[in-house]
Amino acid sequence: MHQKPAESSTSRRGFLQAGVAGLAAAGVVRAAQSGDTPKNDAGIPLRPFGRHSEELVTMICLGGHHVGRNLSEAEDVKLIQMAVDEGVTFLDNAWDYHDGGSEERMGKALEQGKLRDKVFLMTKVCARDAKTAREQLEQSLQRLRTDHLDLWQFHEINYDNDPDWIFAEDGALSVALKAREEGKIRYLGFTGHKDPRIHLKMLGMPFEEWDSVQMPLNVMDGTYRSFQNEVLPVLDRRGIAPIGMKSLGGAGKIVSEAGVPVDQALRYVLSLPITTLVSGMESPEILRQNLEIVRDFTPMTPDERAALERDHLRVAGDGRFEQFKSAKTFDGPYHQQQHGFEPQDA
Repeated sequence: MHQKPAESSTSRRGFLQAGVAGLAAAGVVRAAQSGDTPKNDAGIPLRPFGRHSEELVTMICLGGHHVGRNLSEAEDVKLIQMAVDEGVTFLDNAWDYHDGGSEERMGKALEQGKLRDKVFLMTKVCARDAKTAREQLEQSLQRLRTDHLDLWQFHEINYDNDPDWIFAEDGALSVALKAREEGKIRYLGFTGHKDPRIHLKMLGMPFEEWDSVQMPLNVMDGTYRSFQNEVLPVLDRRGIAPIGMKSLGGAGKIVSEAGVPVDQALRYVLSLPITTLVSGMESPEILRQNLEIVRDFTPMTPDERAALERDHLRVAGDGRFEQFKSAKTFDGPYHQQQHGFEPQDA
């Protein structure tokens, strides 16, 4: 869905060349400047979707996994509708979240609230082969109660052979391209939280049409298997929309254990050259907290980001607050089984 800025005179430039300590070795980095960034009518800043500069999306995205956690379906439906009413119109989901429950609840929320045309809807496919990928696409469309997805992403590219499977003769990429021709998806991307090297392998496959890449970005990432240093510059050069996630380290440990204030943790990531940040907001209280942060957003300066990195350098380098990069237990059960492992919970 195409988002319109609240004021047509506001520039779309949205990013300013700046040096960032965590990316200095990689070249050029851009930091979002609030004065140059348009906002929607609800006061949420909008950013271009990669090279598709005419497609503006909200700089914060409602995480789909968290909206399936509540025991009450009605609570989740109400929360999704509240988020959209408050201006958060980029919605995340995945085929496997809560065995399809997250997609079901999001679909009900959009249908009951007549909100589908107001949102940029993304979900993810877990299959690596064409036949199963097609089945999962149709199931996602049915659960989400829509005839098309704005963005479909290959989920959890966490294992070295995932790219090989997807690009095989009978791999899932063929289904994605066919679905795009059919109008069932508009844009195509992939996600992963394990290793930037695997992201770079996916980006190095014979395919130049990626629209988005989702990856962990947080104040600890710069010194441990760093997506910020290794992947983000490649996306910038190729005009691919970077989607951030795990800004609090997964389970919020960067805040609860490392002691980084939540507003600084979010501002740090939002000050990087990303399109949007997927944020888990499973309650109205967390939603309101994050809305306040993004509505009042001012980017951190390069010096501020570098200082925050230095303050936590001692505990960042060993990955203790980013265990999703090193432990199989943080991979989804579907993907553990897909690779022949007995599913284990984190």
